[in-house]
Amino acid sequence: MTREDERMRDKLAADGSLFEGYHPIMDALHKHNAARLRMIIDEHGWPGATLVGTDGAEAAWRIAQHAIGEPAFQRRCLALLHDAVERGDAPAWQAAFLEDRVRTFEGRGQLYATQFDVGADGRPVPYPIEDAEHVDERRAGVGLEPLAEQIAKARPEPPPDAETRARRERLREQWLRDVGWRT
Repeated sequence: MTREDERMRDKLAADGSLFEGYHPIMDALHKHNAARLRMIIDEHGWPGATLVGTDGAEAAWRIAQHAIGEPAFQRRCLALLHDAVERGDAPAWQAAFLEDRVRTFEGRGQLYATQFDVGADGRPVPYPIEDAEHVDERRAGVGLEPLAEQIAKARPEPPPDAETRARRERLREQWLRDVGWRT
């Protein structure tokens, strides 16, 4: 499931259509994968490393991370993933990424600075961070490198012009309302 997600993402990114709102092909693929993960969770609980091995557990996290069109399911996965981390059945960085994803979509500051936008210069810019002064301490606590190091390693993307940036932000905000992340 994750290989198909990556293949389709690369294909749509290559033609530029991936970045104009939530692409319907990705939406359908993410919903399909989430439905399969939901069945696994309903039958076995969170598919951590004990149940499905390290690769399988990372695939489950990635599917949950990409279930962006299903707020209730993504929140459920976050709670289950936090429990798996406490049991030692999933790495803490996975919960950190999903926590930030949910918080960002809800319009709250992220805790670990794992979610980024593309800045006007093409460099990654983290979405708002709650208590930014202590973000590197929180990142270290879940096994992530300091934020400045992560940003320094990132490859800049061609920056969109101001009109494109504004259109993409409008599309994002409308999508967030349409699927129920925001009211």
